[in-house]
Amino acid sequence: MAGQIKILGIAGSLRRKSFNRAALKVAKSLVPEDGILDIFELDGIPGFNEDEERNPPAVVVELKKQVRTADAILLVTPEYNYSIPGVLKNAVDWASRPYGDSAWEGKPVAIMGASVGTLGTARAQYHLRQCFIFLNMLPLNRPEVMIANASERFDTEGNLKDETAKKLIAQLLRNLIDWTRLINKG
Repeated sequence: MAGQIKILGIAGSLRRKSFNRAALKVAKSLVPEDGILDIFELDGIPGFNEDEERNPPAVVVELKKQVRTADAILLVTPEYNYSIPGVLKNAVDWASRPYGDSAWEGKPVAIMGASVGTLGTARAQYHLRQCFIFLNMLPLNRPEVMIANASERFDTEGNLKDETAKKLIAQLLRNLIDWTRLINKG
């Protein structure tokens, strides 16, 4: 696979000052030269409704289009109640439907997340990995980027102050690009 690897980044939070949205912006600034990171905002994604899956809202049509044209996916998730936020799960569900028309099929994917808690989105990330099995996505295993105590790691402008976290994000992106190239060799 020659040229730049196109990564689609999605933050699973709608909050404007979200640490996860800030982490996704940091990732955009750290993407290696042989990659490009576009961001899809989940604003306007409705709750998944199977009655509407064959005639989805325009925002869902756009989501599926962007997922399909991306070479790889980067999901940046908060952790709500020990799991992934509803808006992110709805986006995952919409883009996988109707059955047999999943935009996620065979996509390389990486996960990262930030949380004010001490586990840094570990449980949410593992729940996403469970979804990847059915979706037939190809998750990158390392490094795991779980930014704990996020309120101490970001400044009030959303800049990441933690150099270790920045290095891990940069390594995650490098590995995702390499993983994508490896998968698409054949």
